[in-house]
Amino acid sequence: MGQQLVATDDCASVPVADSSRRTEAGQGQAGYCIRFGRCCLVLITLILLSGSALAQKKDSCLECHSDLEGELAEPVQLMKKDIHRIRGLSCVNCHGGDASQDDPGRAMDPRKGFIARPNPRNLPAFCGKCHSNADFIKTFNPTLRVDQEREYFTSVHGKRLRAGDQHVATCISCHGSHGIRSISDPQSPVYPLNVADTCARCHANAEYMKDYKIPHDQYDKYKSSVHATALYKRQDLSAPTCNDCHGNHGAAPPGVGSVANVCGQCHVRQSGLFQASPHKSVFEAMEVGECMQCHSNHDILQPHDDLLGAGPKSVCISCHSQGEGGFQAAVKLREAIDQLVAANNKALDILNRAERAGMEVSRPKFDLREANDGVTNARVLIHTASVEEVEKVIKPGLEIADRSYKAGQDAFSELTYRRKGLAVSLFFILFLAALVYLKIREIERRQTEAADADQHNLTSDTNAV
Repeated sequence: MGQQLVATDDCASVPVADSSRRTEAGQGQAGYCIRFGRCCLVLITLILLSGSALAQKKDSCLECHSDLEGELAEPVQLMKKDIHRIRGLSCVNCHGGDASQDDPGRAMDPRKGFIARPNPRNLPAFCGKCHSNADFIKTFNPTLRVDQEREYFTSVHGKRLRAGDQHVATCISCHGSHGIRSISDPQSPVYPLNVADTCARCHANAEYMKDYKIPHDQYDKYKSSVHATALYKRQDLSAPTCNDCHGNHGAAPPGVGSVANVCGQCHVRQSGLFQASPHKSVFEAMEVGECMQCHSNHDILQPHDDLLGAGPKSVCISCHSQGEGGFQAAVKLREAIDQLVAANNKALDILNRAERAGMEVSRPKFDLREANDGVTNARVLIHTASVEEVEKVIKPGLEIADRSYKAGQDAFSELTYRRKGLAVSLFFILFLAALVYLKIREIERRQTEAADADQHNLTSDTNAV
């Protein structure tokens, strides 16, 4: 009798044996089919994903320009560190076209939005199609501003661009075109340490600026200023550079009425004191820049006391003549500050000498700091142009300096007392040492005489025998 055939899950016929063998065969074939199906599914998925990846990596812009030379190949290298490239954007996001096409005509088809080199007049809108689009740009960083384009057209640059001047600064003048870096990147042209050099490319170029009839020495002046010293020598990135005073996208020269407001963004207390001073209304009537009148603008130097008073370096005498109330006030202000400075130096000198002599003067030296703070406070209060206001901090400072000086004198008095006491003590110690020495010598002499006498007696007895 022949074996019975039965159909299994893999569509093949197997002979029917005993029940256990039939069951094992069926389960094995079923497991094989499931594993085979899964492998096929994974393989198909990998093929689809790899195809998608290949499609995404296709960039005919980079492929073509990599084979070129000179300025046409330069963007490929620059884009490697470009912030847009790092964030996943590519050539077509700015220039348009179709990077999936190898044919140049199709890849750079104007019907697909291709723009090779934007007209300078259209650059703000060219960059603004992304940077003014809040829905798009905030997907990269929710804190990014979207008003740069609008603000740019409030600037002198933007207004002149709209008027047809294509030599003014646009987005790429400051940020570059290819190879744009994050503003926090030290190699970015708009990083704080690089801003002045970036602005100077135009504003320090005499030939470039001659048609605008504005100075071109701002950069050289700024480099000699106290602000530049803080920024470049001390690496203080909070120190002001061009854009801190003039703005960036909305760059404009501060007007006469706004100079104090610009300076007051950092020098808050000085600005507030000046606003309440008699100089405020006078400077407004003269139509002169408030802070600039005494401190200048780009070449601001480290403030010093010689600016005050009636000396040759004083700025007060540029407006006030001898005999005027303002002239006398300037002299009194300078005398008051000089008095406190001299008192502080005198006290510090005696305290330092006492400390070097080994005396404990840490407390009066600490108290003297308050008097030094009084000097700083007085120099700020000069902006009130009020002798009374300055004297309010000068007098307490003088009292502290006097106490500190007296503490130094007391320390030296105690040192003298200690030295005298030490001298007396040393005298008595030496005197006692001398007495002890003499006593020891006397004892030794007596012992020697006694020994000699004994020796003499012994010799006499021997001779007698």
